[in-house]
Amino acid sequence: MPTVTDIPDSHRDLLDAKFATMATIAPDGRPQLTEVWFLAEDRKVKVSLSTTRQKVRNLRRNPAVSVLLLDLENPLRYVELRGDAIVEPDDDFAFADRVSAKYGADLRTFGPPEDKRVVVTIEPVAINTWS
Repeated sequence: MPTVTDIPDSHRDLLDAKFATMATIAPDGRPQLTEVWFLAEDRKVKVSLSTTRQKVRNLRRNPAVSVLLLDLENPLRYVELRGDAIVEPDDDFAFADRVSAKYGADLRTFGPPEDKRVVVTIEPVAINTWS
């Protein structure tokens, strides 16, 4: 299975992008797209999501996912990761805290106190680039 290390050197800088566009499959079968914060770590792209969000429900029902890392200075240059999502609890907010550090925010304050978070790891089956 491909990993982010399989992204060509010409596009690997996009792993430092501020945002990614994540597509999941909604209950009606249509794509749902959302801008998300992410980290590239352990040779994977990972996202922290609140369990109250539709995209988490989508991924639990159907793990098919696509993530687009777009070069904002040249929107014709991008990396697309197509694959499956692995959804795991982040009960202690350990991953959410790492995402918070990257973005200078506190994900613990983004929802109600009882909010729970998950780590979504993208397991790519294909990596596509364009420039």
